[in-house]
Amino acid sequence: MALVVAQEVPTSSSMAVPHGPAGVGKARHRMRSQLRSGGVAESVVDDAVLILSELLSNACKHGRPLGDALSGDGDVRAAWRVDLRGRLIVEVTDGGGPTRPAPATPSVTAHGGRGLNIITALADDWGVRDGVHGEVTVWVVVHEDVHDPDAGARPDGFATRVTSPALADMAHLDFADAFEDLD
Repeated sequence: MALVVAQEVPTSSSMAVPHGPAGVGKARHRMRSQLRSGGVAESVVDDAVLILSELLSNACKHGRPLGDALSGDGDVRAAWRVDLRGRLIVEVTDGGGPTRPAPATPSVTAHGGRGLNIITALADDWGVRDGVHGEVTVWVVVHEDVHDPDAGARPDGFATRVTSPALADMAHLDFADAFEDLD
């Protein structure tokens, strides 16, 4: 029998992020630090950080900054919280844009358009909420229970990370032999 000890996770965090790529790294770092210190499973933290990156990138690419700022001059708002039920929820709010957030079907060679599909694959739920003054908030339930000892475990057949073997474990391979005949 496993003993599960619920650790204190900050109930909420919110920050202004510059409208553009400059603040995305700072937001990811802050989220990772807070969730780790709160005892959230590493796999859930990884998913949450990726989801935050996608949401912020979409807000900067497709949405306007909050308020009356010109594109690139203002901020968007990033927030995350663990609610009373133990759900990790991530939200990004921007000033709205010409289109509604919706998953796309990009071509194989497209350079973008996969963000919301990635979020759909990783998250338990997500949606869009309209706010005052044209603001748009995309919210994501990253995981239904961050205190579950199996939080973040993927169902069978879901792609998982694979680590490469250590270089020392491949000492018996001599790659130079493969190229001898090329001289």
